[in-house]
Amino acid sequence: MTKLLDQGIEAVRALSTGRQDMAGDLLLGLADERPRYRLAADQVEDLRLGREEANRGEYATEDKMAGTWKKFGL
Repeated sequence: MTKLLDQGIEAVRALSTGRQDMAGDLLLGLADERPRYRLAADQVEDLRLGREEANRGEYATEDKMAGTWKKFGL
């Protein structure tokens, strides 16, 4: 085990049981070489476009975000 991984595990031990379970699930997912989720081609393209917009400093306005939150009941 690497020193960094050992430090991370020690830090996680101090977390609540719920957060420990979340960390354990993440580690098990990383250890599994088969990806659980795959993005569709259009999702990959959306991410690429979003990164390009962010790199140009183009972000959603407060009004647009408020509409999005409302749409999902948040």
